[in-house]
Amino acid sequence: MFLFSLLEVSEKATNVVKWISVAAVVLLLGVIALLGLTNKKSFDGRRLAFAGICVAMSFVLAMIKVKPVQYGGSITLASFVPVLIYAYAYGPIDGLIVGLVHGLLNFIESPYILTPATFVLDYLLPFASVALMGFFGKSQKNEKSVLPVLLGCICVFGARFFFHLLSGTIFFLQDAVWVSFPDWATQNAFIYSFIYQCVYVPADALIATMVLLFFKKSGVLDRLVDLMKRKK
Repeated sequence: MFLFSLLEVSEKATNVVKWISVAAVVLLLGVIALLGLTNKKSFDGRRLAFAGICVAMSFVLAMIKVKPVQYGGSITLASFVPVLIYAYAYGPIDGLIVGLVHGLLNFIESPYILTPATFVLDYLLPFASVALMGFFGKSQKNEKSVLPVLLGCICVFGARFFFHLLSGTIFFLQDAVWVSFPDWATQNAFIYSFIYQCVYVPADALIATMVLLFFKKSGVLDRLVDLMKRKK
């Protein structure tokens, strides 16, 4: 019964989850502040300030978008780049927090979910995957190699695609077909979801990845990291 309730489409679900998301954003910001009070050696006001700046920039960039399919995801103007840079600079834990805040703010701005389960798979886990970039930032210090950045982007957007794929599969199993695909594609929920996600996720990922690689190759990324982590 519990699993069914997670998969069941409810008209009330969007409003309920919206207010839960507002509370979650406040909680996550509180966690950031708590880290600043309890771990001063690795956390200061600069980190908190850049967390706000990066989330705000990602949120604004997410507003510049193209929606290739109705009710589907969007191709944005490299909206993941600021939070990816933050994760690259400060590591996976901080990346996880800003990623979740970014995802929740996107949901609050345009609250729409299919089921409680798909909310987790569309707004929490895909944006939390930003944390993966944090594992690749530690290996780089003023080096011109773009390989860690490229691998980080592949991991982040690969995870994002996987979670959206699961979300679509769950909902399409309920015969919720929105876009006209060939008959062979609509017979299988997994295949339908795969094609559906390919309409927008790879393009959005490619834009963000190319911007980050350019920043790394030109030295902009390293200068930003130095600025963000500069000691008082």
